[in-house]
Amino acid sequence: MRATRGSVGVCDVSTFGKIEIEGADAAVFLDRVCANTFSTLSVGKARYALLLREDGFVMDDGTVARLAPERFVMMSTTANAVRTMQHLEFCHQVLWPTLDVQLVSVSEQWAQFAIAGARARDVLRKVIDEKFDVGDKAVPHLGAREVTVGGVGARLYRLSFSGELAYELAIPARYGDALIRAIMAAGDEFGIAPYGTEALGVMRIEKGHVSGNEINGQLTARDLGLGRMVSGKKDCIGRVMAQRPALLTDDRPAFVGFRPTDRKARLRAGAHFLAVDASNTIENDQGYMTSVAFSAMLGHWIGLGVIARGPQRIGERVRAYDPVRSGDVEVEICNPVFFDPEGARLHG
Repeated sequence: MRATRGSVGVCDVSTFGKIEIEGADAAVFLDRVCANTFSTLSVGKARYALLLREDGFVMDDGTVARLAPERFVMMSTTANAVRTMQHLEFCHQVLWPTLDVQLVSVSEQWAQFAIAGARARDVLRKVIDEKFDVGDKAVPHLGAREVTVGGVGARLYRLSFSGELAYELAIPARYGDALIRAIMAAGDEFGIAPYGTEALGVMRIEKGHVSGNEINGQLTARDLGLGRMVSGKKDCIGRVMAQRPALLTDDRPAFVGFRPTDRKARLRAGAHFLAVDASNTIENDQGYMTSVAFSAMLGHWIGLGVIARGPQRIGERVRAYDPVRSGDVEVEICNPVFFDPEGARLHG
C-alpha cells in the first residue's frame, strides 16, 4: 500500500465481472437497468454505475465504458459478477424482449490489471505501443479507449478505486501472464509493487468508497450518500420503490466515517453504535460499522458505517459496541473520506 501511494503498484483485477452490451438499444437498456444515465455517455468515456433491486435497495455497483455508439462494457464486482449477468438477462428476456440488445459475459476472456500511483502513467507509456497517447488529455479521468500492447488489441480504462492516479489495462486472457511480466519490468525503476485485495480494501476505506460490506442488500442509494445518482429524468428498476416514505425518513441509517477518539484503539467491523451514556440494549442501537482498516498513511484505525442521521452528526462521539469480541470503543463521527479529501492525487 505504501508503495502504491508513494510511487506505483499493480493489482490483478481479472476477476471483476465484465459484460459486453451491444445493439441499437444498448443505451436505452442501460438507462432502464441502471439508476444513473448512460445514453448521454460519450464514446471513449466511462461512468460509475449503480444498480437497484426492484424494491429500491442497492443491488450492485461498477462501471460502464462506452467503446462505440452501440457497444458498452459493464464491469461489476467479483462477488456479483454472475448475479449481475443473470439480472441483465432477466431484464432483457422477460421485461424488455423487444429491445435490440445483445449481452455476453466476457469475464474470463480478459485479463485485467489496475496500475495505480503517481508513476502509473510512466509505467503505461513503457507498456502500451508508442503510437497511443496516454497523457491526461488523451485519456482523462474516466476515459476509455482501445489500444494495443505489442500489437495485441487491449482496452485501457482510467479508473481508480484506490484514490490514486490509476488505470486498468485489459488484454485477451491468453496474454495475461505476458502483460503482468511486462508491467513489472516497466515499473522496476519506479519500485513497482504488486498489491492484493486486502491492500485495495484499505485504500478504498481511506477514500470512503462503498463496497460489498456496504452494498449488503439493506441500504438504499440515499442511505449510502448516492441518492443524487438516481436520475429523476428517467425511469429505472427500483426508482419508484426507493421513494417509499419509510425509506426517506430522517432517522434512516446514513453512510459516514468513524475514527477512535483514542488513536491507539482498534475498531472492528460489525460493532453497533450507541450513545456514549446509553445502556447496551437493542432499543438504543443507532447503526453499525460496515468496514474497518488500520491506515498506515494515518497511523490509526479507521472505519466506515451507517448511523442514524450520520452526515448531520459529524463531530459527535458515540460508542462502537462489540460484545462478541469484548469491544467498547468511543469513536468520532467524521467525513468518510479520510485520505486526500480534495482528490488531488486522483488526477496525478
